[in-house]
Amino acid sequence: MTLELRGITKRFGTLVANDHISLTIEPGQIHCLLGENGAGKSTLMNVLYGLYTADEGEVLLDGVPQRFRGPGDAMAAGIGMVHQHFMLIPVFTVAENVMLGHEQTLSGGRLDLDAARERVREIAARFGFHVDPDALVEDLPVGVQQRVEIIKALSRDAKVLVFDEPTAVLTPQETDELMGIMQQLKASGAAIVFITHKLREVRAVADRITVVRRGRVVGEADPDSTDAELAALMVGRAVELTVQKEPPRIADALLEVSGLEVRDAKGAVLVDDVSFTVRGGEVLVVAGVQGNGQTELTEALVGLQHTVSGSIRLDGTELVGRSVRQVLDAGVGFVPEDRSTDGLVGAFSVAENLMLDRTDGPPFVRRGVLQLDELERFAAAAIEEFDIRTQGTTEPVGRLSGGNQQKVVVARELSKDLRLLVAAQPTRGVDVGSIEFIHKRIIATRDAGVPVVVVSTELDEAVALGDRILVMYRGRIVGVVPADTPRDVLGLMMAGISPEESAA
Repeated sequence: MTLELRGITKRFGTLVANDHISLTIEPGQIHCLLGENGAGKSTLMNVLYGLYTADEGEVLLDGVPQRFRGPGDAMAAGIGMVHQHFMLIPVFTVAENVMLGHEQTLSGGRLDLDAARERVREIAARFGFHVDPDALVEDLPVGVQQRVEIIKALSRDAKVLVFDEPTAVLTPQETDELMGIMQQLKASGAAIVFITHKLREVRAVADRITVVRRGRVVGEADPDSTDAELAALMVGRAVELTVQKEPPRIADALLEVSGLEVRDAKGAVLVDDVSFTVRGGEVLVVAGVQGNGQTELTEALVGLQHTVSGSIRLDGTELVGRSVRQVLDAGVGFVPEDRSTDGLVGAFSVAENLMLDRTDGPPFVRRGVLQLDELERFAAAAIEEFDIRTQGTTEPVGRLSGGNQQKVVVARELSKDLRLLVAAQPTRGVDVGSIEFIHKRIIATRDAGVPVVVVSTELDEAVALGDRILVMYRGRIVGVVPADTPRDVLGLMMAGISPEESAA
């Protein structure tokens, strides 16, 4: 099935999100839609999927104009979408999620769950997925949840599949697996739209590349283009793809973690006897495959974990046992790994999100009264400084693209008077231009003498930002090594092999 978009224009008030965009997606082809955050990629696909109605232009399938009144019409026409944030119900099983919206029933109106289970097994076997139809979605790893989204789309006989930033929440290993799945789908004759801003992924799988900038198609690129060429076309200027930094000016150890242990509600040990120090003026990167205790470690540092033993001392002050408010008031900035759940309130405005953890006093609150003029000045300055693409300070943050939401979180945390910065996956779901900016701000924080802890599953980012790299495996420290440690050694450490064993 050939998909064609002709002259698609979509406006939100005075903002033109899509400006006469035209492109054609052929069967058996992976067509990459490349662009920075807020370029209009997701808006365009939401028009295609029936979530938005275009102000101008049309969608054609095999040359026939379509009018989709909602996602149901798009699915019925053979279009499936795998969203960046999964559209699954956590307390339902895989089979229940797959059948949701086109339920088959038996006599008496009973749901035919056996048919749904068989459909899941059939599609899973065809593509080599390992998915249990009766597993609860909330119990599945993120990578498996994404496979459920793909099975859900394929169960409706989708001939055109849209992957909207599908790797934003995946580990490098899960990303590689997804690339293989996309190649399988291509080989089966599906037409695939792959929306991303990650250059390595584009070059790995794209047959064609269309670049969108500020709502317009600015050109097509060859899949053999260099990262620098793609980045410049996407952002509109030359982009530094390597982190420029001076040697660290090391001060005393300001963060001292000793014998830290974190347990879950059932008593299982998630962080096991972890000890390390971070000195003023250095970046310590915590690396490892996701799910090896990094999340619990960062949450313990900011007071979000409750069953914690050991010691966390910041410039001599003990933080274990303190509330989150007390930890933040001690000068700790925190960029959480899941911005939508832990970093923002979607219904609140951009300005309100920029002051979320500073509501108990000056400069934004005086004698219990919110200082609106002060907040407006601060928010407008942050929007300009951090290049947050928004219609204004009052726009709900939930309407922003994922990367611009991340900029709001980073702007809020880096605008504080910091004594420690803890940044978990600071560039997840962010385009190359924004990554360049966030990396520069993290290094500037380090150069101001602040100790910085960065958690990243991206090995390139760990090597680029870190002065030292701490690798975790199954809740324990495998080793702490210099940032110039060979990548193959770091990879083995992430699998639980010590630096000494790696070198042997």
